[in-house]
Amino acid sequence: MTNAADDAWPLQQSSLSACGINTRVLQGGANLKATEAVVFVHGNPGSSEDWRALMQAVAPHGRVIAMDMPGFGQADKPAEYPYSVEGGTAFLTEALRQLGVLKAHLVLHDFGGPWGLMWAAMNPLGLGSLTLINTGVLKGYRWHYMARIWRTPVLGELQQLITNRSGFKWAISVGCPKGLPLEFVNRMYDDMDWGTKRAILKLYRATGDLDNRSQALGKMLAPLNPPTLVVWGAADPYLPARYAEQQKETFAKAQVVLLPQSGHFPFADDPKGVADAVVPFLKRQLMQQT
Repeated sequence: MTNAADDAWPLQQSSLSACGINTRVLQGGANLKATEAVVFVHGNPGSSEDWRALMQAVAPHGRVIAMDMPGFGQADKPAEYPYSVEGGTAFLTEALRQLGVLKAHLVLHDFGGPWGLMWAAMNPLGLGSLTLINTGVLKGYRWHYMARIWRTPVLGELQQLITNRSGFKWAISVGCPKGLPLEFVNRMYDDMDWGTKRAILKLYRATGDLDNRSQALGKMLAPLNPPTLVVWGAADPYLPARYAEQQKETFAKAQVVLLPQSGHFPFADDPKGVADAVVPFLKRQLMQQT
């Protein structure tokens, strides 16, 4: 993640419209028309910017793409949009079609997991590999305390209304032994307008029982058995590290890398640890496809 690398592999920013949502797209790599790409899908409350440094590290090896999902970052945030696993998957499907991606190596984090894994289940021939960063098929999962607040009418709205910058910093920094970069925290907070807050509430309320969803998703994905890398910040209080090894129940080929001094956002609090695991893995996948 050096400045020299940043200069050598700049990312291009553009926009697209899918499912009625206008959004920002970041891309890089030597061939921006390649039909095979590494596709980075952020979670809550992130954006495509979460992935910038890691995308620049992967770009020398192939096309890289990230976009702001509906309701997040610089994407449109209409009140009537179906913020749900199904809505996000439909958006991702249409966006990748427009971008000409026929084979995707998915890099998923947080709620990017449900969106991306549902896409994979619906597009098995288009799945190249999976990189799961503090996300995956979460069998037996029970909602974390913040999710339970968001899923509760009135209480969720109140929490979103009263959370200021310092409260937001505390919430996303819980379980991060080394802390999070202030620039990262401020960027996320600056994107948290009421449109994003409303999208979060609707998304979590529409998702229902995540355990049942995961059980069903696991049955669809297990026969695919794609090359899979699991990278997990071991101090994550929202998605505990026990779910890292659990991914092998669905993805038999999964390699698991635990980062002991990292929390829920390992690409932010341990970018080197994440890159050291992810870049060689994706380089191998991209070389095998050529």
